[in-house]
Amino acid sequence: MRINDIVGVIPVRKGSQRVKNKNLRPFADSNLLSIKIKQLKKLGLRKIIVNTDSDLAIRIAIDCNVDYHLREKYFASSECSGSEYFEHIAHVTDAENILLAPVTAPLISISSYEKAINEYFSSNCNSLMSIKVIQEFLWFNNKPINYDLKSAPNSQELPKYFTPTFGIIIANRMAMLESKNVICSNPHFFEITQEESIDIDTELDFDFAEFLYKKIVKNEH
Repeated sequence: MRINDIVGVIPVRKGSQRVKNKNLRPFADSNLLSIKIKQLKKLGLRKIIVNTDSDLAIRIAIDCNVDYHLREKYFASSECSGSEYFEHIAHVTDAENILLAPVTAPLISISSYEKAINEYFSSNCNSLMSIKVIQEFLWFNNKPINYDLKSAPNSQELPKYFTPTFGIIIANRMAMLESKNVICSNPHFFEITQEESIDIDTELDFDFAEFLYKKIVKNEH
């Protein structure tokens, strides 16, 4: 595993519109940022950088003995588009390959990170994105889009779709700059479990993720 060719970047912004201070508030006797730093440290990456506009996040980075980058206000604002944000990460990170690890996905296992890194290097891709499978009855504009109403299948017979989870992202830095994205010109998709794919976007997500995280930690001990 060419782990020394990867720099881990943990993006943390101060504001959160839907879940107040979700990145830094208490979570399972710790906080999401500290948990993610602890996870990435187990991988033995060349460097870990907390990319943030938060003074508290910087203090946590220093206490955990990892690097930090003070993000400019615009790139931590809701005015900043996704493409601008990804381009910013690539611009300010001195690395050949970047592992972007959002703190809002605390349930990803170390073994999944390790498998993803192995697949990234072995698949000859320039980006890897975690995905989850969706096999449900889907509608758009008041019409079914994945089945026929006149011949409705059983749910297990529906076609399988997938959606990016953004929990595990690995990308070549130059490809990120060219694409202004983390799904670049030659992507590889890496399936994770439904549990791992939980992303904290609402208060219910926060409570549920904390419940599952505590359960996993308890089982491990």
